[in-house]
Amino acid sequence: MKELFKNLAAFQQEVKAIHKGSQGYGYKFADLPKIFETINPLMQKHGLGFAQMINSHEGQNYLVTIVFHCESGEKLESSTLIPNVQLAKMNEHQCFGSGITYYRRYCLSAMLGLVTDIDNDASGNQVLDSKRFKLAVEKIQSGEFTRTELEARFELSKEQINFLNENGI
Repeated sequence: MKELFKNLAAFQQEVKAIHKGSQGYGYKFADLPKIFETINPLMQKHGLGFAQMINSHEGQNYLVTIVFHCESGEKLESSTLIPNVQLAKMNEHQCFGSGITYYRRYCLSAMLGLVTDIDNDASGNQVLDSKRFKLAVEKIQSGEFTRTELEARFELSKEQINFLNENGI
């Protein structure tokens, strides 16, 4: 697995956070086309590929995600249960399709180490302490980050918002 890990690590050093552009019910997320647009050129550059398939076993459906190194054939594989759920105003086939898309996005992101959403642990946005706020401001000023991204990821204090406004950030 030496080649796969070496190239996956190089990929992870180069791939940037994938910004949320799609709107769900009360949340935003990075959709599959945006993820593919970001990762495919870098995966090709580093000799990596992936496949995602649906397998059924004993009445359960699983998403199998495989990340592989093209030249060596080395691979990592993960299998995730796609639960049977019923969503409002959707028939069972639409729900299943929605589940596939959801799990494809999150399983691939997890296997590749992608940052595609806010990690708030279901407790709201994180509070940004003064040291991390200063670093975030520097990243905004250097163009690595935008104010919109900062506000989406962190709960800013009134003082922090005032600072950004007063400094035209």
